[in-house]
Amino acid sequence: MTEPLLRRLQSHGEVLTVGALPSVAPVYRAMPQVAEVIALPFAHGGLQWRNRLSLARQLRGRFDAAYVCPNSLKSALLPWWAGIARRVGYHGESRYGVLTQRLPNPSAGERPPMVAFYSALSGDADVAGDRPRLQLSGPAMDAALTALRLHPQSYFVFAPGAEFGPAKRWPANHFSVLAEQLALPVVLLGSVKEAALCAGIAHTVNAVRPGHCLDWSGRTSLDQALAVIAASKAMVSNDSGLMHVAAALDVPQVAIFGSSSPLHTPPLNTLAHVVWLKNDACYQPPLDCAPCFRRECPLGHTRCLVDIQPHDVLPLL
Repeated sequence: MTEPLLRRLQSHGEVLTVGALPSVAPVYRAMPQVAEVIALPFAHGGLQWRNRLSLARQLRGRFDAAYVCPNSLKSALLPWWAGIARRVGYHGESRYGVLTQRLPNPSAGERPPMVAFYSALSGDADVAGDRPRLQLSGPAMDAALTALRLHPQSYFVFAPGAEFGPAKRWPANHFSVLAEQLALPVVLLGSVKEAALCAGIAHTVNAVRPGHCLDWSGRTSLDQALAVIAASKAMVSNDSGLMHVAAALDVPQVAIFGSSSPLHTPPLNTLAHVVWLKNDACYQPPLDCAPCFRRECPLGHTRCLVDIQPHDVLPLL
């Protein structure tokens, strides 16, 4: 979601270095406008003051400006401690002093489109219409597909997980039923945390159609996952990081939304089909509860996802 911001900054003549957690660093390496990627030695969610101070000393004197995309206070400390003169970001968690230029936070209850939210850090007046783009090298794709024994356009990708919580996950059985109906095999992708979910889907599908579902969840690097998605016939996913990867790679996709909203985090891809019952005027009774943006359904039924049936998705592939 930050790629259009980086493209804008490059057009201003800036040479870009991105600091990112190792889990997402490969995504930034697939952005041609990024000159260098620094894998940050921090655990997700941790404070790690000593590590931050140590890295700040190493970075001192290297950069003229820093654009801080996360809204947390700790994310703004590194460029401050590194002595970077210009530090731009949203006000976030009361980041007085640590940022030299603060954009106002969205109003309470407002959820602006995330790409425009990040692109505004460039200082450009009009940031509408931006969409993320990724580029993979041919040799890297060939190596990844060879290692996984896959051939371009010969499979679909399913990404059934969503890190945020179950209120964003289409039911596993729906993924299984859909996979069984597809002519081409299905490759499952996800993190180690989603391995059990994917294993269950693969077991169900392969019991009906042996060998039809290949489960690579938790067993690929992110670089390999990017290549697998880029070479696929199409992808089906929830509102997740891999959904945005498919969009940035211009892969045909079906994106299934439940508790979140495609008005806030849509797949910016002309080849994308978004399935969201909140948008369906024929759906009765209407989903007044959506989007709730909760990790778990507060009403206990998750109708926004359960009521999207595999036969609703099949014609879109």
